[in-house]
Amino acid sequence: MSLSPNERIRVLITGGTFDKEYDEINGRLFFKDSHLAEMLSLGRCRLPVELRTLMMVDSLDMTDADRNLIVEQCRAIPEARIVITHGTDTMAETARVLASSIESKTIVLTGAMIPYKFGSSDGLFNLGSALAFVQTLPPGVYLVMNGRCFDAGRVRKNRQTGIFEETIEEG
Repeated sequence: MSLSPNERIRVLITGGTFDKEYDEINGRLFFKDSHLAEMLSLGRCRLPVELRTLMMVDSLDMTDADRNLIVEQCRAIPEARIVITHGTDTMAETARVLASSIESKTIVLTGAMIPYKFGSSDGLFNLGSALAFVQTLPPGVYLVMNGRCFDAGRVRKNRQTGIFEETIEEG
């Protein structure tokens, strides 16, 4: 039996720390394949989730064209509930772009501070939280990290603490 778009959750993968791996020879982080399917399996996810990889980039390297692609994909897909995995450095910026472009869908961005493959990642918790929030929040764009949910226009990453926090004013 096929599920309707209203019953499914679309997960759009853009890269970020979630999907980084460590090259022991060269001592650098890199992208190979997404770990999201493995993470959903490990978390025993029973939700109707459709995965789509849009790109595998560090968010510091994300361009306006990349953000436009994310917006266009969110507009084009039939699902009204969308989770986007994203690098944490510019996640709030992408959330603001989405919020100014899309009103009729519930979109939740999430990421990780530590790569999933490192074994002590916050990614599993953040992904599970994002999947829970996307099912319960009204249409809008949100950022979910470390069990907290923020409105897209009222969040920033505190670079000194590495924690997302609510901002007082829009922007």
